[in-house]
Amino acid sequence: MADKMTPEQRHRCMSHIRGKDTKPELIVRRWLWHQGYRYRLNVKSLPGKPDIVLPRYSTVIFVNGCFWHAHEKCDKYKVPLTNPDFWTAKFKRNRERDERNYKVLHNMGWYVLVVWECQLEKNSRRETLLALSRRLSQIYLDTHNVNLNTPYPTIEDEMPIAAES
Repeated sequence: MADKMTPEQRHRCMSHIRGKDTKPELIVRRWLWHQGYRYRLNVKSLPGKPDIVLPRYSTVIFVNGCFWHAHEKCDKYKVPLTNPDFWTAKFKRNRERDERNYKVLHNMGWYVLVVWECQLEKNSRRETLLALSRRLSQIYLDTHNVNLNTPYPTIEDEMPIAAES
């Protein structure tokens, strides 16, 4: 099926798509903020300019659009019928760039988390965001050397009871 828009109309539509403050990104940011996580946005000094940076957790989060980052096995990713060679090459470059950035960040000591647009649809949003919070808690415990096997002291262990002889 041919494109219903003229090349000029298509160009205008595509040029208005932005990479910051997307709806999926705002969903993740609101959730993190309400859970008490504090973060920085689009840190230019880090490879790939991650969407969300949590320095306290040594973690970066990329909120990827399924179409632009070629999320395989996803309904939102489909190579357009118009100029498929261009799009196939573009998606391949995007994937390679993403993988390269993830590896560099990992080598720098950052945990890299990726949240896909399709994971934030209404039916799976809560589960995805809870899993994200769980993973951040796990990262915090790992990076701050918290040993969960050490029992917490009880009141009897620390303070004498007033009625003792």
